[in-house]
Amino acid sequence: MSTPSLPATKAVKAGSVAPTRPRGALRANVRLVLRILAANPLTLVGFILVVLVSVTAFLIVAVPVVSSVLLHRTLSILPYPALDYAAFPPNQAPSWAHLLGTDQGGTDVLSNVLAALPTDLGIGFSVAGVSLIVGGLLGLVAGFWDTPGTLSSVASIGILRITDIFLSFPTLVLALAITAAWGRGEVQSELAVIVTWWPFYVRLTRGEVLAIKVQPYVIAARAAGVSETTILFRHVVRNVLEPLAVYFSLDVGTVIVTYSTISYVGVGVPPSIPEWGNLMYQYQDLLLTQPWTVLSVTAAIFITVLAFSLLGDGLRDILDPRSRRIMSTTTVASHSGEGT
Repeated sequence: MSTPSLPATKAVKAGSVAPTRPRGALRANVRLVLRILAANPLTLVGFILVVLVSVTAFLIVAVPVVSSVLLHRTLSILPYPALDYAAFPPNQAPSWAHLLGTDQGGTDVLSNVLAALPTDLGIGFSVAGVSLIVGGLLGLVAGFWDTPGTLSSVASIGILRITDIFLSFPTLVLALAITAAWGRGEVQSELAVIVTWWPFYVRLTRGEVLAIKVQPYVIAARAAGVSETTILFRHVVRNVLEPLAVYFSLDVGTVIVTYSTISYVGVGVPPSIPEWGNLMYQYQDLLLTQPWTVLSVTAAIFITVLAFSLLGDGLRDILDPRSRRIMSTTTVASHSGEGT
């Protein structure tokens, strides 16, 4: 009388199921993202715009460098060199040779606007990125180690009081004052904006941490003897990253608008560097005679900010478990309706 080999059966089951789980989960996540994009076309538009803007900025910077190294000559995707004064007759209307015309200095407007894209986009990512890192770390400390009567609570209170001091000033006014004190320059103005920007991430991170700390799975992990460090990285940080990613994507556009304003009033980057705020200042006298010059700069800012705003809304739908649950329920209901 023979008996079935249970270990062999278990091995077959384990071998047949385990490899398919990651693939099945990946396919399910991809299908969910595609369903969210299909349900919200604006999210897809934002994603496409962000890709186009980012790729264009990368090519503007990379093509001259790569061509000079490989071909020993400098190539560019810009129609003409940016800020090349007196290169063309000034104040020309849009034409096939100059799609956005020329300005009062005889430079091609389209080339100037495109050349400013890497500068503004780089400033947006760098300011928001540094503020995310600094403010996020301080927010973790202020939210996770805030037990009253301990030394860590003193540090938490100190972080919050310093944050309140910075938040009590209007961001733009404080950034202008710091930039004027440090002197005009790209590095100085970026640091000035960073100094005024990190407190927002402290507040956001601390609020999320405080909400996560009281969740049942965190309380259960602490009761089971899991170390605080493990709880911090396994349960807290991984759940804080999602709202921070959404806020960061929305924040890039806000930083670009703020920095362009600083450059417009004359305390940002020098005029020799292509930047949308500088171009707005240079073209403001042409608003009535050559409105396409000013409108081209404002359109570039509008499209870039809109792209990251739509992307942020889409990330919120994709990363939020409640949105995913609602989307899955809606999809199942629609398939059921089609089947009946």
